[in-house]
Amino acid sequence: MNSPATVLARPHAAERHPLPGTQPDDATRKEPGMSLLDIKNLSVRFGDAHAVPVVDGLDLSVNEGEVLAIVGESGSGKSVTMMALMGLVEAPGIVTADRLCFDGTDMLRLKGRQRRHIVGKDLAMIFQDPMTALNPSFTVGYQIEEVLHQHLGLRGRAARQRALELLERVEIPGAASRLNAYPHQLSGGMSQRVAIAMAIAAEPKLLIADEPTTALDVTIQAQIMDLLLDLQRDHNMGLVLITHDLAVVAETANRVCVMYAGEAVELGEVPRLFDAPTHPYTEALLKAIPEHSQGARRLATLPGIVPGRYDRPQGCLLSPRCPYATDHCRAQRPSLDPHPFGAVRCFYPLNLPEVA
Repeated sequence: MNSPATVLARPHAAERHPLPGTQPDDATRKEPGMSLLDIKNLSVRFGDAHAVPVVDGLDLSVNEGEVLAIVGESGSGKSVTMMALMGLVEAPGIVTADRLCFDGTDMLRLKGRQRRHIVGKDLAMIFQDPMTALNPSFTVGYQIEEVLHQHLGLRGRAARQRALELLERVEIPGAASRLNAYPHQLSGGMSQRVAIAMAIAAEPKLLIADEPTTALDVTIQAQIMDLLLDLQRDHNMGLVLITHDLAVVAETANRVCVMYAGEAVELGEVPRLFDAPTHPYTEALLKAIPEHSQGARRLATLPGIVPGRYDRPQGCLLSPRCPYATDHCRAQRPSLDPHPFGAVRCFYPLNLPEVA
């Protein structure tokens, strides 16, 4: 079994953290107005402290009842960011942050047992592949009941009845008969619904959905997204939606974080980010939507690939692919700077004439 990742906190001098080994309550200091999720300067590396980070200096927040979408190409660090929050980055991973707080709890200070009181209960995640998210050796009913037992203390008939209610809530046909089914007996759409039922079993405050419609046909994708949004509204959950589908983002999200090569390059609200993107990468993603290329001979694309460990440019990470890049962009790396409509990591932001 892999050993757990190294997790290092970089506390501000003005902050007082609880001593290691304290109970979760000791690490909880939620103040009025504090976000449900508050991440400051999160970095994730694999190898050692000098390795190139796959997530670099990320700041992120989510409020109660808010839908935040995280978008970007594969390899941008979207999933790894949420895996770090869940404590699922294994060795040789190294997670560091100035602040990694969920509902006022410092997640960096929690030990394994303390973390398990929160993860799966108040903080839950739906993983990318529904066919591998479920344990093939146990029935659907057993796996849901295990969540109910671990986090709510339900057993026997009460757990069985609640498991049935959850399957009915996620609109699985013939829910009673599915309790005794094994994952291989379910379709991809049904497996995803079971994964959602397990994630919402303890009524979490924050739900993370990592590509929840991957490998599903278009009709099932729409049903799954409608289901997630209904659950989010019914329980006033915070929802983090990791996706490549910008059409889904436009219809569902309140705010968007655009990531590239491990960095947040733009933060903005919907629909303004779609109407007037401020970062060239966001503009390129929007141009690549097929509907935006109607009448054109070719679909708009952004040449090149996301830089890896050994080909990272000295300046702006997008500069080798950016049509607006200058020598200044190639020599220096921009910071993420706030503006009246969000934040952008660019020396020459678009659609901000007062900044330009």
